[in-house]
Amino acid sequence: MIRVVLADDEAMIRAGIRGILGSDPGIEVVAEAGGGHEAVELVTAHRPHVAVLDIRMPEMDGLAAATTICRTVPETAVVMLTTFSEDSYIAEALRVGASGFLLKSGDPRELVAGVRAVAEGAAYLSPKIAARVIANLGGEKMSRTTSAIERISALTDREREVLTLVGAGQSNVEIAKRLYLVEGTVKSYVSTILSRLGVRNRVQAAVLAHEAGLIHAEY
Repeated sequence: MIRVVLADDEAMIRAGIRGILGSDPGIEVVAEAGGGHEAVELVTAHRPHVAVLDIRMPEMDGLAAATTICRTVPETAVVMLTTFSEDSYIAEALRVGASGFLLKSGDPRELVAGVRAVAEGAAYLSPKIAARVIANLGGEKMSRTTSAIERISALTDREREVLTLVGAGQSNVEIAKRLYLVEGTVKSYVSTILSRLGVRNRVQAAVLAHEAGLIHAEY
């Protein structure tokens, strides 16, 4: 059972998200918060697998809450709920260690898929968010693509395969099945890839894979 703490300052939105997640028998919302401070307290108390946070909340916003949770409760994966007008927030949440990004106006099925993915150790960016994040990381597209290709050139062929699957949002278990490896070996590959690419987490690695054209080329 995937245990989730949900935080949004609008009660009706919380109810909607709770209903969507509750449609999956493998997901349980164990606590709800109306603000960032309460979200941090509940995550600390319940130690859920996933925290679903709205970026904009009063007093302590979702970004500040995500920063604290990623630092103090690193075993809890953070999924951010965003809108198209919040590019700078999205980039900062990516930097501090959030594992997933979903649009509030997106397909409800993406919410369930995103929570499941990050609970299994994968990164999850809804397609529209992925495109928006990549487009706003700074610099021209050609420059970003060239830089990404240069960075991944340091990887072995097998590491590139693993990176491509990370970029496609697959978990370690899924990658292991796909490449006929044991999960421990995949974890080792992912750790090496993050180190060689100089990125902090799977989401940043996934963005780099998209920039380098790995996902477009193979998926």
